[in-house]
Amino acid sequence: FACRGAACYRLPGPRGPLCVFRNQLPRRNDTYSEEPPPEEPPPHPPSSPPSRLRSGAALCRLCGCLGPRVCGRCRRAAYCGPEHQALDWRRGHRRARGEGAPGGDSADAIPEHNEFLFPEYEILIEPEEPEFPADSSVDPEDEQGAVDTSEDPKEQEELRATGSAGEAFQSLDEETLEAMAKHETEEDKIFQMFKERVAAEPEQIIRYCRGGEGPIWVSGENIPEEKDIPDCSCGAKRIFEFQIMPQLLNHLQVDSLGESIDWGTLVVYTCADNCGEGNEYLEEFIWKQDFSAGS
Repeated sequence: FACRGAACYRLPGPRGPLCVFRNQLPRRNDTYSEEPPPEEPPPHPPSSPPSRLRSGAALCRLCGCLGPRVCGRCRRAAYCGPEHQALDWRRGHRRARGEGAPGGDSADAIPEHNEFLFPEYEILIEPEEPEFPADSSVDPEDEQGAVDTSEDPKEQEELRATGSAGEAFQSLDEETLEAMAKHETEEDKIFQMFKERVAAEPEQIIRYCRGGEGPIWVSGENIPEEKDIPDCSCGAKRIFEFQIMPQLLNHLQVDSLGESIDWGTLVVYTCADNCGEGNEYLEEFIWKQDFSAGS
């Protein structure tokens, strides 16, 4: 769960305005079949399956929680309680449903509230098969080692300005310069590794590997240590389970707010012992890492 206000993403703390909950069901339950669905597609699949999904349960139009309460006039809009029903009424549901619309049957009578809920999609899960080129590394010195022979006066002036900046750097002591160079090299290496791993499947939005290989980080800054990951309430350690990639932001329709929410990657750690069962939701730990300033 995430607050959609961009200002909240500048709050201090490792997770920002984010929280994550875990729920697990036994194999025999009232929601899903004991057997997995068939891997083979049906004989005659629909020609153009919808990419957007709608839940079969009545959900509150504002928060997405279970909505047992419905609008008494249109009988279509569901709410979790009177507070959200009143808020939706003030925000335009009264006008959108139409004073003269009998029963509110028009599809336009119930507009989506994108300022509250994220759109819902199907997620396709596939194993990763990285295909890295034989030589994917580029020597930064080789990349920047060309000589600029331009005769453009403006470019020559810029080159002279760059040279002046270089002279200023020469006044720094060797220890400071070495530390700066080391930081830049490590930062570039981490971000380059992230780009190479993502390049195999650039549309991926989630990377899942419970208890195995750890996350791929977008920056060398703000990487948690073991002591930064709190233990579960049952006393067991939390381990890495999955991470949410920045590509997901392309699908969440957040730019319409005027201010966009943002992250480099969101990393979720869950109880190693899988404590809890049934209908109980247990809060787990999420770590938010942003892109570094130089990425």
